[in-house]
Amino acid sequence: MSFSQSHLLGIEPLAPADITTILDLADQYVALNRRDVKHADALAGLTQINMFFENSTRTQASFELAGKRLGADVMNMSMQASSVKKGETLIDTALTLNAMHPDLLVVRHPHSGAVDLLAQKVNCAVLNAGDGRHEHPTQALLDALTIRRAKGRLHRLSIAICGDIAHSRVARSNIILLGKMENRVRLVGPPTLMPAGIADFGVEVFEDMEEGLRDVDVVMMLRLQRERMDGGFIPSEREYYFRYGLDADKLSYASPDAIVMHPGPMNRGVEIDGEIADDINRSVIQEQVEMGVAVRMAAMDLLARNLRARSKEVMA
Repeated sequence: MSFSQSHLLGIEPLAPADITTILDLADQYVALNRRDVKHADALAGLTQINMFFENSTRTQASFELAGKRLGADVMNMSMQASSVKKGETLIDTALTLNAMHPDLLVVRHPHSGAVDLLAQKVNCAVLNAGDGRHEHPTQALLDALTIRRAKGRLHRLSIAICGDIAHSRVARSNIILLGKMENRVRLVGPPTLMPAGIADFGVEVFEDMEEGLRDVDVVMMLRLQRERMDGGFIPSEREYYFRYGLDADKLSYASPDAIVMHPGPMNRGVEIDGEIADDINRSVIQEQVEMGVAVRMAAMDLLARNLRARSKEVMA
């Protein structure tokens, strides 16, 4: 499989062929993960460090499981209790890590661009597990795999991304990926939760859920990013749910076979009705979790192949 990248810092640098390569390999890892014996050796002998400057349960667990299933030596670093708190700079941290000779570095950071800076200072492959409001590439890739498996394709679909667009790195990565794959993307939410200049992304913007969801193939709900809000972006959670929470009435405007997605963790009764979230005929939220492990396995496998190829060139 041909993959052109040395790091996975965002969706923006990826060509459509790169995206397809990751998804095709991830499909193979879905099959592996459903077997009784779930181990492979693609990362055997390699060291993976998960470095999370923000709290994360789902993403960190998914990356850890992905690395272990591929045979990597996996270490988790709790950066919130580290020397960074004592004044160590991000560059100091990068240089310290580089001296340990890791092969794969998975980083989540609250500031946009921090992961890219780290990638410039280390010799290993770096994977962005979410940086500020910038990007969350593996989330967009797992969403893409979920859509492709559910709908049979990943092009020329009508997809509505609803809710807190302004504070969501998930939304940004999905907008970029779905646009690259020739889909029609609609953003639905209150004006206070739409970022400035969103029209430049080639999307349609709706303030009304009924209009925004009309005849779409995919409904992707987003979590309200309370921790990134500074001020009164919504009048109340009750009012938000009334206008923008996904319930059976609003979902009825979408295509009859539309699927429902959410990156998690969900705020039931705020962004989505519990019955919709658990509807086995419409919701693919649990499938997204499953696809997350497979996509992260594929991404690390491909980066490790490139890492080994570069090492052979240096040795030659």
